Amino acid sequence: MAKRGGFPGGMPGNMNNLMKQAQRMQRQMEETSKELEAQEYTASAGGGAVSVTVSGKKEVTAVKIAPEAVDPDDVEMLEDMIMAAVNEAFRQMEEANSSAMAKLTGGLGGLGGGFPF
Repeated sequence: MAKRGGFPGGMPGNMNNLMKQAQRMQRQMEETSKELEAQEYTASAGGGAVSVTVSGKKEVTAVKIAPEAVDPDDVEMLEDMIMAAVNEAFRQMEEANSSAMAKLTGGLGGLGGGFPF
């Protein structure tokens, strides 16, 4: 007579290993997230006339504007340069985050995908 609740073929040992690996990966992801939040990413636009720094926490931490970029008759160009620099800095941050997490997950495609079951 078979045991109730048992797994044929020694499944509990494999499940234990899988759980340990998942917990280790979770700790590594938390550590990596903290490291990424502490980093800063700087991008510039307009040949360096505008530069923006963002943190890994998705916050703008600095904006630098060269005096020659401030033209009262062409505010739109300054606005465009600021927007371009902010978008590029955030793109750099997202790329670094994606790259770091891909290294941890080994290309699992996120926690919901890539598993053979």
